[in-house]
Amino acid sequence: MLTALARDRLYDTIREKALCCAVGEASVAEIDTLNIFHATMLAMRRAVEGLRLKPVKVLVDGNRLPKLDVLSEAIVGGDAKVKSISAASIIAKVTRDRMLQQLHEEFPQYGFAAHKGYSTPEHLQALRTHGPCVHHRRYFSPVAATFATEEGATVTVQVA
Repeated sequence: MLTALARDRLYDTIREKALCCAVGEASVAEIDTLNIFHATMLAMRRAVEGLRLKPVKVLVDGNRLPKLDVLSEAIVGGDAKVKSISAASIIAKVTRDRMLQQLHEEFPQYGFAAHKGYSTPEHLQALRTHGPCVHHRRYFSPVAATFATEEGATVTVQVA
């Protein structure tokens, strides 16, 4: 709901004022192996474990919780209801956007800076033209279809 500029400004403010902050990630290999849901749970757990201060309670946007050793609560629509979840969402989005900007600099042919990793028509065309790079999830349907076309093989697609 915010512009990229507004998110960037809020990112800096949040980082300055937060007691601590951590971002958890899952690798492409982990996503392909575990599936997107389990990799997301793993990344959330890594974020909580990466905090320098142990939280009293963890609030998660959504309806599922990762396995944590701390009290936690899932809140559907939490990013619109709870300020700390909104702040975490901004940190995550800006971090991801900056990562995709770096990927764009390394692999400009895919246009990561413009489509932010989503399956836009331009991104799908880049996949057909150039094939996937090491940062593409092999079992994500549009990428898997590229492999099937590229290698003349059948690819089994995992659906989360």
